[in-house]
Formats: sequence, C-alpha cells, structure tokens
Amino acid sequence: MALEITDATFNDVLNSDLPVVIDFWAEWCGPCRVVGTIVDELATQYDGKVVIGKVDVDNNDEITTKFGIRNIPTILFFKNGEIVDKQVGEVQKTALVEKIDKLLG
Repeated sequence: MALEITDATFNDVLNSDLPVVIDFWAEWCGPCRVVGTIVDELATQYDGKVVIGKVDVDNNDEITTKFGIRNIPTILFFKNGEIVDKQVGEVQKTALVEKIDKLLG
C-alpha cells in the first residue's frame, strides 16, 4: 500500500535516502482510481527500494500548487529531492515499472 503523503509530511518523505515516487490523485477522479491500484501494487513490489506515496490534491493545496499539478493523475519521480521524471494521465503498469527501474539505475 502506498504511503499517504500530506502537506505536513511531504518534506520528510522527500528527504528520504531512497528515490521517491508520488501519485497526485483525487477520490472523484476515475483514471486516478485505476492508476492508484497500480501504484499500490508498485509500493509493495518496490518496498525498501523506493518510497511510493499518494497525495490527495483536494486536501493538500500546498504541495499541489508547489508542483503546478493541474491534471490528475500526475506521478512525479524524485531522486535526491529533485524531479527527474513525470507521468500525466492514465498509464499502464509496465510504463511505470520502466520509469522506476530507470530511477533505480
């Protein structure tokens, strides 16, 4: 299960020694639910290698605004606290696995 990230916990998560993958989503967003299931699977698959979390855009304006999230789902990939990749919209698991493996490479 992916980590629930909020405005209050975001900096602690980003300061992880591990790469970080964050899914920006909302409860009312159909494609977000599809991607959210995949993100939860990946959180289990990459446990201990990558921090994978979710930000509910309706309840966390600070982070959402900071990264200019206008379309959801949006997934940001961080390494050493910097954005190194981005995925906007519904996506297949294989594409996310490829991006995470690249992040670890």
